[in-house]
Amino acid sequence: MRTSVKLHYGWIIVAVTFTALLVSAGIRAAPGVLIVPLENEFHWSRATISFAVGVNILLTGLVGPFAAAVMDRFGVRRTMALALALTAAGVALTPMMRQPWQLVLLWGVVVGTGCGVIGAFLAAYIPARWFRARQGLVVGLLMASNAAGQLIFLPTMASLLAYAGWRVMSLALAGAALAFVPLVAWLMRDRPADLGLAPYGAGPDRSLPSAPPPDGNPMTIAFRALAAGTRSRNFWLIGGSYFICGASTNGLISTHLIPACVDHGLTEVTGAGLLAATGMFSFIGGTLSGWLSDRWDNRLLLAWYYGLRGLSLLYLPFAFDMSVYGLSLFSVFYGLDWIAGVPPTVRLLTRVVGTERAGIMVAWITVIHQLGGAAAAYLGGALRISFGSYLEAFLLAGLLCIAAAAMALLIGVGRPGTRPQPAALPAQ
Repeated sequence: MRTSVKLHYGWIIVAVTFTALLVSAGIRAAPGVLIVPLENEFHWSRATISFAVGVNILLTGLVGPFAAAVMDRFGVRRTMALALALTAAGVALTPMMRQPWQLVLLWGVVVGTGCGVIGAFLAAYIPARWFRARQGLVVGLLMASNAAGQLIFLPTMASLLAYAGWRVMSLALAGAALAFVPLVAWLMRDRPADLGLAPYGAGPDRSLPSAPPPDGNPMTIAFRALAAGTRSRNFWLIGGSYFICGASTNGLISTHLIPACVDHGLTEVTGAGLLAATGMFSFIGGTLSGWLSDRWDNRLLLAWYYGLRGLSLLYLPFAFDMSVYGLSLFSVFYGLDWIAGVPPTVRLLTRVVGTERAGIMVAWITVIHQLGGAAAAYLGGALRISFGSYLEAFLLAGLLCIAAAAMALLIGVGRPGTRPQPAALPAQ
C-alpha cells in the first residue's frame, strides 16, 4: 500500500525566506562593485564611499531587533514585502544621485534599513517559529542564502557594470528586488497556527488556534530582551566574537576585496568572480556547519572556524603576489569559513539567553556583528588611504579573528554531553 508524505509548509517558508535573503544579500554586495566607478565618475574619496557603506552595514544590523518585534506585532509577510519594496526604491533612485550625502541617504539609510528587515536574524527567527527539529540545518541553509546571493548577483553586476555602466546595473538590481515582492505576499505566512499546523518536528500536524499578535510597543519589547540578555558574561563573549566576525567578513572582504584586486592590476570582473567563488564555498561551509552544530561542541566549532579565518586573512596579502591562482586558494578556504560560524553562534546564544528570547537576541547580536562590519568598512578605506594598500587592514583582521577563537573557548556553554535546545519564539 502506497502512502503519500505531505510536505510540511515550513519548508515552503524556508524556500521563500531563502529567496528573499538571497536578493537582500545580492543588493548588500553591490557596494563592492560600485566603489571604483563612483570614485572615477564623481572623484569621491574611498573613505567617503566607505562611510556610506558603513552606514548601510550598521543599519542592516541595527534595525534587526526592532524588525523582529514588528514582525511579531504586524506579521512577517506584510513586513517582508514592504521591506523589499523599500529596498527596490532606494536602489532605483541611485542613478539620480550627484552628491555624497545622497549616497549616504540612499545606500546607507534607505537600502540599509530595507536589507536590515530582511536580514540575518531571519535565519534564527523563522526556524524558531516553524521548526522543532532540524533547526541547525535550517539555520545553515538560510545563512547560506548570503553565499548564493553573492554567487548569482556579483558576476552579473560586474558584467552589467563593464558593458552598460553602473546606472543600468542599479536599475536591474532594483527590478530584481521588486520582482520578488509578489512571491513573498503570495506564499509567506506568519506562523504555523495560521494554517492549523504544528511546527515541524513537534509531532503530527494538528489543528491549532492562531496565536494573537503580542501586545506592547515593539521597541520596548526589543530593549527589554536586550537588558535581560546583557546580564550574562557569556553573552558578551559571543557578542565580542561576533563583532570580529562582522569586521572580517561584511566590513572588510565584502566591501574591499574587489577594490584591492583592482589595486593589484586585476579587473573588477575578476574581483567579483573571486568574491562569487567565495560565496559558493561559503554555501557549502554554512550548510555543513548547520549539520555539525546539531552534533558537536559548538564552542570548539566556533574556535576552529575563527582560527582558520584568521590564518586565511593573514595569507591574503601574499596571495595577491600569486595573482589569480593565490587568490583562488584564498576563496576556497576563506569561503568555507565565511558563514560557518553562524549556526554554532545561534546554538550557543540560545543556551545563554534561553529559548524564549532567542529570536530577538539573535537580532541583537546581529547588531553587534554589523557594528564590526561598519567599523571595518570605514577603517579599511581609511587605512588604504593612509598606507597606500590594504596590507595593514588584512593583517589586523587576521589577528582579531585569532582573538575571537580564544573568546569562543571561554564561553561556558555548549560542552560535550549537553544537547542544545531548539530555539523558540521571543518572549513578549
